[in-house]
Amino acid sequence: IDAAVATPARLGECPLWDPVAEALYWTDIEGRVLHRYDPAIGLDTTRGMPGRVGSFVRTSTPDEFVLAMEHRLVRHRLTDPGRFEPVIDLLPAVPGNRLNDGRTDPAGRFVVGTMHEDPTAGRATGSLHQIGPDGSRVLRTGVGIPNALAFDPARGRVYWADTPTRQVVVADYDPDRGAWEHERLFFDYAGLPGLPDGACVDAEGGYWSASVMGWAVIRVSPEGTVDERIELPLEKPSMPAFGGPDLATMYVTTIGAEGGRPCAPGHDGFVPGSLLAIEGIGVTGVVDPVFGG
Repeated sequence: IDAAVATPARLGECPLWDPVAEALYWTDIEGRVLHRYDPAIGLDTTRGMPGRVGSFVRTSTPDEFVLAMEHRLVRHRLTDPGRFEPVIDLLPAVPGNRLNDGRTDPAGRFVVGTMHEDPTAGRATGSLHQIGPDGSRVLRTGVGIPNALAFDPARGRVYWADTPTRQVVVADYDPDRGAWEHERLFFDYAGLPGLPDGACVDAEGGYWSASVMGWAVIRVSPEGTVDERIELPLEKPSMPAFGGPDLATMYVTTIGAEGGRPCAPGHDGFVPGSLLAIEGIGVTGVVDPVFGG
């Protein structure tokens, strides 16, 4: 385990590998910064954002992303730093609410959640949205902190969690219709340290969950049992993603100590808010589809 980027983020999230640019993009939500990490040369560059970017997805245009920023989706191209083209407003500008975890489904729809900006407030004012060529629809309401979203196309599944519940649920997902059906319990964090935060699925269908406040990432088999646990030197991992030319490196964003919330010091000199890189996982990842419009 190495610190790929040791300069701390306030709230690191949403690592996303771009196989075209061969770079990892990630966001510092509270810092209002989009990062681009080039592992070939070990360089991390940043772009200031006009709002908090909770998540983002690639488009078919190189260096272009759809950003889930505050309460709307905007299209942004890195070569045009001052332009943010509105895509859709997902909800009225509710005071204290913002967009959070999201990713594309196997057909290129953007599935993204909203939450109250203070995770300790206990307010279930969030919702889960699906945006595609045929418009948008609300999948869930009354959500506290939407997280842990990941798709397993081979099994026709979608995973997600409302973090305060400590439970990851799974549903059948039909990408042709965008249908989300037969939701049921997949994994319960009861008895394990931490809470379910961001997640990803590897090429074998293993579900990797960041155990925020639990100092680890865990792999849950498709059958719902933990078959691997990687102890981390930082208390608050927020989301894993596979990257690198062979998709064999696991990158993990973490939450820093500058975001106004308590955070334990890191072990062995690691700084909270760093981007971690883990080699030798033994499995590879998959690339998220681009946004379909």
